[in-house]
Amino acid sequence: MKHILSVLVENKPGVLARVSGLFSRRGFNIESLAVGPTEDPNISRMTIVIDADDLKLEQITKQLHKLVNVLKISDLDPKDSVERELVLIKVNAPPDKRAEVVETANIFRANIIDVSKTTLTIEITGTATKIQALEDLLRPYGIKELVRTGKIALARGKLAET
Repeated sequence: MKHILSVLVENKPGVLARVSGLFSRRGFNIESLAVGPTEDPNISRMTIVIDADDLKLEQITKQLHKLVNVLKISDLDPKDSVERELVLIKVNAPPDKRAEVVETANIFRANIIDVSKTTLTIEITGTATKIQALEDLLRPYGIKELVRTGKIALARGKLAET
């Protein structure tokens, strides 16, 4: 089962290496990892997506709590949280197909952020399902490059405050 862990850590050098090293040493694969500062510049939020059963999740959570720079760990329930991902897609868009590609991007509320003679670079944010749907529609045009941020997520409403 996929789990989204929201891990608050001290914003100090080496913390990311220690956390990712813990996963590596235990043989757990991180499917997605996004890290950035929070509203407090001394604290960073790590959003980690892992595929683990309850026993493995408990094991990794206990090990994370032992790390001195880890302040708080939350396993976010998809029903009680919001999640997004940012993706940049460079797609073939010769002049005769460009309008079709732009229209497809517009349907998904995606932005064209770069234009060249033969390609368009599209920026989209949203759920994995929305992003996959756009990617599937753009694939016939020829995707030249694609990069994803990984999921970021927050608990909804009052759950975030507790």
